[in-house]
Amino acid sequence: MSKGVTGAVLTALVFLGAGTAAASADSGVAGPVVAGTESDLAHHGRVSLWDGRVDVRLASRNEGPAGVAEATVRLAFSAPMEGGDLPSGCLWSSARAISCRTGVLPAGGESGELALGLRTLGRPQELTVDVSTAWRAGGIDRNPVNDRHRVLVLATGDPYVF
Repeated sequence: MSKGVTGAVLTALVFLGAGTAAASADSGVAGPVVAGTESDLAHHGRVSLWDGRVDVRLASRNEGPAGVAEATVRLAFSAPMEGGDLPSGCLWSSARAISCRTGVLPAGGESGELALGLRTLGRPQELTVDVSTAWRAGGIDRNPVNDRHRVLVLATGDPYVF
């Protein structure tokens, strides 16, 4: 089985394993997440590249009006990465993509900062990072523009904000 297919299967098992069941009372989401309710997810942060090292800082926010029991943010890189250790809740989907759980996002709530220190194969002079919501537990997002970003990052060490 190819690495990409294996990554996709693992992503589905890890992030969809909980299903889209209603949120429990202790999950931080007020009431159940009902199909058709609206939530507005947004991902913001910064990324830098220098000497083959990629530093990503990311936070996800739910502008509401309904809470989200769980969501997955996907970061896809234009250059292949070496791999390496990821924080808990994240996994490699392929040699160029990482999927990370946001956890519960109540309306008006924000995830903690996700910090990734990665290495590229080789030393590219630039790369692009695509950030997007890959999955959310129920609800719809009528404003998907703020949860999709394409960032061009030059190998200067400067942080590029999205």
